[in-house]
Amino acid sequence: MRSPASRVPRPASAIRSGGLRVWGVLCLLAAAVALAGAAAPAPQAPQDLEEQVREIAAQLRCPVCQNLSVGDSPSGLANEMRGVIREKLKAGESRQQIEAYFTSKYGEWILLAPMKKGFNLLAWGLPFVGIVAGAFAVVFLTRRWAGREGATDGGGGEGVPPANPEDAAYRERLRRELDEFAR
Repeated sequence: MRSPASRVPRPASAIRSGGLRVWGVLCLLAAAVALAGAAAPAPQAPQDLEEQVREIAAQLRCPVCQNLSVGDSPSGLANEMRGVIREKLKAGESRQQIEAYFTSKYGEWILLAPMKKGFNLLAWGLPFVGIVAGAFAVVFLTRRWAGREGATDGGGGEGVPPANPEDAAYRERLRRELDEFAR
């Protein structure tokens, strides 16, 4: 077992190369997340009419409840909307056509997930920008903190100088007891 006194502070170049390793790992993680999203298999088309109705209704907001989807809402209007979805599917309309119908009737607000175009791209992109910015901040602050640690070393070699002679005596006694215990 190594004693705290045998720990040697790392030079600044080792901290910098460690930071490069952190950047490399962060870049690999970002690439893996991006590839996983791009390589995700497309959902299979539902076979059953009621399953299709449930999937489309789950993407529309109930105008009465507002916090529930049309599929989850018990309101009469939600029941009517599910009936309209069912009739439009029987008529051969696609999911996009049905969503466009409800969007023209109620506005984009009716969609639980915003469309991925125009100003709505901010809602889809800002979380990822926030994650990347947070990672940069963590790396920057960690490197800054690590740079200050060497400056406050005080020549003691342990990173933290003893506050008073009693602390030094206590550290020495602790080191001796740990050495005896390690035998």
